[in-house]
Amino acid sequence: MNIKSHIPNTITVFNLLCGSIAVIFLFNGLLLGAALLVGLAAVFDFLDGFTAKLLNAKSLIGKELDSLADVISFGLVPSLFMFVLLKSEVNNEMSSFMSVIPYLALAITAFSALRLAKFNLDTRQTTSFIGLPVPANAIFIISFVMVVSTNDAPLPILNQIAANIWVQLAVIAISSYLLVSEIPMFAMKFSKGYGIKDNKVRYSFILLALISIVFLGWTGISLTIVIYILMSLKFKV
Repeated sequence: MNIKSHIPNTITVFNLLCGSIAVIFLFNGLLLGAALLVGLAAVFDFLDGFTAKLLNAKSLIGKELDSLADVISFGLVPSLFMFVLLKSEVNNEMSSFMSVIPYLALAITAFSALRLAKFNLDTRQTTSFIGLPVPANAIFIISFVMVVSTNDAPLPILNQIAANIWVQLAVIAISSYLLVSEIPMFAMKFSKGYGIKDNKVRYSFILLALISIVFLGWTGISLTIVIYILMSLKFKV
């Protein structure tokens, strides 16, 4: 086995390490640092597949390693973000029932693992996705938590809604469902070249995402994933 065959797997390991360090950051209350590490993990997640294709170094072990890394970076870490948020919301509650609620956030990890297992076996997901991709779900969950933690929403009423514990539980339930749903989602793969005609949806999404993030910050990142889901429902790519 030559050296180039190890390059994609090495990049995947960096993805896993970013997620692992993010867990430690969360234990120490460093939410922003953990969020940035997940963003870096997403970059490595893109690069490992891109590099494997570029070097013609795809392998079965690489496929499995990628899923294992994604469970940590995009499954466990967003669960812990939501756990920390829910823990702070119920911190003043003394009842045993309320103390259990934060652990419901771990449903995100469970459904992310199920989503990744299904993806590895599903031959229909070569040029598009069925169900919300795990990285996209992680980005939404983490940015949602950051919105609540920083009161980043542009309107006070939105901050109040996002801070409601029942809204947060609904976010967990909906995101878990979307991960394993049969809803077709477009992929950001330019398989037919980079022409505008064949990639109108992708370029439109990129433009809307940039505008949202620039003007709305963390709220814009959350909104970007909502836009992605709505565009996937509207257009078939």
